[in-house]
Amino acid sequence: MNERLNITRGVNKKPVATDALEQSLESLRGIQGEVFTGYPLIATPDGKYSIDAALVSPSKGIVLFDLIEGPDVGEYEERQDDLANKIEARLKLHRELVKGRQLLVPLSVISFAPGINNVAALAVDNYPLVNEHGLAAALNELNWTDGSDDLYRMTLSAIESLSSIRKSRSKREVYREDSRGSKLKRLEDSIATLDHRQNKAVIETVDGVQRIRGLAGSGKTIVLALKAAYLHTQYPDWRIAVTFHTRSLKGQFRRLINNFCIEQSGEEPDWTKIRVINAWGAPGGDARDGIYYEYCRATGTDFFDFRSASSRFGGSERAFDGACQAALANASDAAHIYDVILADEAQDFAPSFLRLCYSMLKPPKRLVYAYDELQNLSGTSLPPPEEIFGNDKTGRPLVTFGDDRRRDVILQKCYRNSRPVLVSAHGLGFGIYRDAPQGAPTGLVQMFDYPALWEEIGYKVKHGQLAKGQHTVLERTTETSPKFLEEHSDISDLVQFIKFDDEEQQNAWLVQQIQHNLTEDELRHDDIIVIHSDPRTARGSTGPIRKKLFEAGVQTHLAGVDTDADVFFRTDTPSVTFTGIYRAKGNEAGMVYVINAQDCNGSGPGLASLRNRLFTAITRSKAWVRVIGYGPQMQELIDEFSALTKRDFVLDFTYPDDALLSKLRIVHRDLSPQERQRLERRKSQLADLLGDLESGELHPEDLDEVTREKLRRFLGGNE
Repeated sequence: MNERLNITRGVNKKPVATDALEQSLESLRGIQGEVFTGYPLIATPDGKYSIDAALVSPSKGIVLFDLIEGPDVGEYEERQDDLANKIEARLKLHRELVKGRQLLVPLSVISFAPGINNVAALAVDNYPLVNEHGLAAALNELNWTDGSDDLYRMTLSAIESLSSIRKSRSKREVYREDSRGSKLKRLEDSIATLDHRQNKAVIETVDGVQRIRGLAGSGKTIVLALKAAYLHTQYPDWRIAVTFHTRSLKGQFRRLINNFCIEQSGEEPDWTKIRVINAWGAPGGDARDGIYYEYCRATGTDFFDFRSASSRFGGSERAFDGACQAALANASDAAHIYDVILADEAQDFAPSFLRLCYSMLKPPKRLVYAYDELQNLSGTSLPPPEEIFGNDKTGRPLVTFGDDRRRDVILQKCYRNSRPVLVSAHGLGFGIYRDAPQGAPTGLVQMFDYPALWEEIGYKVKHGQLAKGQHTVLERTTETSPKFLEEHSDISDLVQFIKFDDEEQQNAWLVQQIQHNLTEDELRHDDIIVIHSDPRTARGSTGPIRKKLFEAGVQTHLAGVDTDADVFFRTDTPSVTFTGIYRAKGNEAGMVYVINAQDCNGSGPGLASLRNRLFTAITRSKAWVRVIGYGPQMQELIDEFSALTKRDFVLDFTYPDDALLSKLRIVHRDLSPQERQRLERRKSQLADLLGDLESGELHPEDLDEVTREKLRRFLGGNE
C-alpha cells in the first residue's frame, strides 16, 4: 500500500488554516490513509455541522481537526468535545463499528492553529493544540494497534457514507431469503456506499469547468446530484442549476438532492436557489422553464420551440443545436445568471448547448458536465473542451484540463450492471461475435476510434494487443466490475436472450413473467421496466401487453405518455413502467425486459444506432435482463450472445484498422428519414433495371458505353 495520504479537498470557511494543514500533512512520511477537508457534513438538532477536516488512517484511527484561523483559540476544549461527541454519535449508527457500547475505532481531536507561534502557552492538558511544527509529534502519539484492514475499510465507508442516498424509492418488504426481491435488497444495501473516486468527484469542486466521464451505471447522475446538494449546503446563497437531456430524470434529481440536504444539513433544499431544470424549456411557469428558454429571456433573443426550430434549422436532429447557436450569435455575453451549472448526459447535447451554459455563468464559470463515453457507442461522443468552448481574444483556449485529475474525473467502476450484463451489452452493441455478411471483411458494426478507450472504461487486455489491426481479447476485472453484482444469482439467470414464434407468443410469455415477478419473486412494480426499442411503434406494440396485464389486475403506464413528461416511475400508485428507448436513458431497475429485440438487428445503414439502442436497453438493468423477440433477426442476436457466453464473457476480436473503421462508419451510418426514402427509391429503381436486363426487355447494349463501364467497374472492383 502507498505510504502516503490521499487528500480530498472540499469546502470550508477556513482557507488559510486548511492550506497549512494540507501542506503539513503532505510532508509527513510513513503515514497512510484518507484526508477530507470540509467533509463530512452532519445534521444535528441545531442545524448542519461541517467538520473542518478529518483523517482516517489504518494506523491512527479517526482524527478530527478543529482548524483555527487567526490568533484566537476561543473555547477550543469545548469545540473538541462537541466535535468528538457528534461524530461518535453518527458512527455508532453503523453497527459493524460498535462492540457493546464501545466504538471499535479510536477517535481523536487535534486543534490546528498555524497563525499562533507559542501554542504551548495556550494549550490545555488532554486537548492537543498544535501548529505546523507540532503536528507530526501529536499524530505520533496516536496508535490504532488492534485495527484490521476490514475495520479500516468499514470506518472509511462510514465517514464517506451517504448511506440512505442510494436506497430504493420506498421500503422493501421481503419474506423469503432466496426471492428476487430479497436479492435486490442485499444488492442495494451493498451499493449504498459510494466508492472513493465518486466521493472525491462529489466533494472536490474546481473554479472553472469540470468534466466527469464514465460508463452507464458508474454513478454520474448520483455524483452530479450530490455535488449540487453539497454545494448548496455549503453556499446557500449561490444560484445552482442542474440540467439534463432525458426529462424523466427530473424526479430522480429532485429526490437525491432533497435526501442529501436533509441527511447532511437537517434542512430541505431551498428550491428557489437550486433548480432542477429542463434543457430546452418553454413559456408556462417554473415547471416548464429551461436553460435555453431562460437564456433567451435574459438576453432578449428570439426563442424557438421544437417545431419552429425543426423547420428553421433542418429537421428534428439539428433543431436544438440550431436554436442554441442562433441564441449565442444574437446575444452579448451578459447573461450571468448562475454560480454553478451541472449538466448530465452531455453526450446527447450539441457542444453549442454547453457553450450556452458557459455563457450563463458568473466568473469563475463553474460548469460541471457529465457524460457517458459509450451511450453513443461510436466513441466520438463529445469533442475536447478546447474545441467545445473555443478561444479567448488572444487565441488561447478558454478551457483546458491538462493533467488535472480534479478537472477531468473518470469513474471506472460500474455499480449498476454486473460483468455479464455489461459485457453482453458491449458484445452486441459492437457486433463483436456477429457473423461477417457475405463479402464483408468483418461482422463488427462499429468500434472506438481510440483503442485506449477500452482501458479507460475498465477493460483489461487478457491476450493479444490493444491496437488497430491487431487481435485482442478484453475482459472486465473485479476491480471495475465488483464481484458481488453477479454473485447473487446463477450467471445464466442474469442475462437471457429468448426467441418466440411470433409477437403474440412473446407477449403472452411476458405477461406471465411479470405476474410471476410480482406474486412469487417479491419484486415491486417499480423493480420492473419493459423497454421497446423502436420509439415510433412503442405505443402500438405495448398496447396489447398492457391490456392483458390490466385484465390480470396489474397496473402499468407508458412513461411520458400516460404520465407527465418528467415522470418515469409512478409514485402515486404501484405501476409497472413501459417505455420507449429514449425515455429509458438514465433510469434503472432490477428486472429489465427488452421486447421486439429483433428490431435492433438488420444490416446496412442505421444498424449502428439500432445496436446502440440495444446497448442502452440492456444497461438499464441492476440485476436481471431478458432480451426477447421473434423471427430470423432475433435468432442472429441469440447466436451472437451464445458465442459470448461460450467464451465466458470476454471480447475476442481483431481491432479494425483506420481504413476498415471508416468503412464501418459509412456502411452502418445513420440516415435521416429523407435520405432513407431516397435510398429506398434508388434501390427499387436499380431492382427495376436489373429485372429488365434479366427478362430481356433491356439489353446491356442498350446502355451507353460510359454507363456500362461504370457498372462493370463498381460490380467488379468493389466487394
